Amino acid sequence: MCALLVTGTGLTGCGADPDEGTNGVGKLPAGTIQTKTRTAAASADAVRLSGTVVTSGTTYTLDMRLKGDGGTGSVTAKGATFRLLRVGEHLFLKADAAFWSHEEDGGKGDAGHSSTAAAAKLGGLFVKVPTGDPSYKKFSGFTDKEVLLDGLLTLHGSLATDGHHTQSGVRTIRITGDDGSGGTLDVSLEGSPYPLRLVRAGGAGTLLLSDWGKDFPLKEPAKDETVDYGQQLPTS
Repeated sequence: MCALLVTGTGLTGCGADPDEGTNGVGKLPAGTIQTKTRTAAASADAVRLSGTVVTSGTTYTLDMRLKGDGGTGSVTAKGATFRLLRVGEHLFLKADAAFWSHEEDGGKGDAGHSSTAAAAKLGGLFVKVPTGDPSYKKFSGFTDKEVLLDGLLTLHGSLATDGHHTQSGVRTIRITGDDGSGGTLDVSLEGSPYPLRLVRAGGAGTLLLSDWGKDFPLKEPAKDETVDYGQQLPTS
């Protein structure tokens, strides 16, 4: 009698082909899989990205929906949650007064501005961030599908495959960099080879990627919900 093999994803019949009925990328070399998944990600019209990213010593918890002309969603860092919205080049940031106050870091908001006077004006409204303001460079990347995925979807070191798995009920092939120390990426074996789960190298966060190709509304907030300070956010 054929025994059942216990894998990381469940029970597999002896001699069963784990790639049967898939898109076939599970049979390819790891480097080819990475190329195909990056191509698939770049060609998709939209994606949802959620999880954590650690950069410059700060952990950001993201729940963003992204497409070619912008993105929208929430970001949490240092105990404060704020919303980002970018339509074309126009970036808006919405947070409560506590975000702008940040008394625990010496009266400086996360955007780097003295917040005592600004908090009452900015709390609860979409603040249009000037392109020349340091905050624009700091946060716009979280709303840029091309920049964000290009920076995240590269594994480091020698690439290899690490078996068949599942992610949110979807069969995947996992590829690794330097046996996992350079990051791991689960790639869909169903339909397009989209990346579904990324564990970044060096403990720099874990991200889930979903809703590939699913469009969502993206428009600027109404004028009565917006504060526009012009050239620079207030510093006092």
